[in-house]
Amino acid sequence: MDTMRWREETYRILRKLPKEQAFYFFTSVGNYTGECAASFEEFLEKIKEIDIKSLEFHLYRGDFCRWIAETLEDKELAEEILNLWDVTPTRDVLRKRLVTTVSKRRQKLLSEEVVE
Repeated sequence: MDTMRWREETYRILRKLPKEQAFYFFTSVGNYTGECAASFEEFLEKIKEIDIKSLEFHLYRGDFCRWIAETLEDKELAEEILNLWDVTPTRDVLRKRLVTTVSKRRQKLLSEEVVE
């Protein structure tokens, strides 16, 4: 992938979103946690600390995959998160795998950004 195209993709994925495009965390339908993420970075920080019920709720409904693919426009990360469905991890393992998956993608985006 050429450098200019990569920079555009990285910028698009890591950009700050308007509030109406933010990801809003719920623990069940109608039960808003009061937390939202308006960027890739904020999403990563929130999944480290948000109630595990919220992670389970959104992961298995496909909300994370949909928001990441459609709003952040990161199809690669969306597919990686979809792969977490294959194993039904216990609560602590779910958070760890989700954080690890998103962190690795962030690292990849940032490291490839500086390669010319």
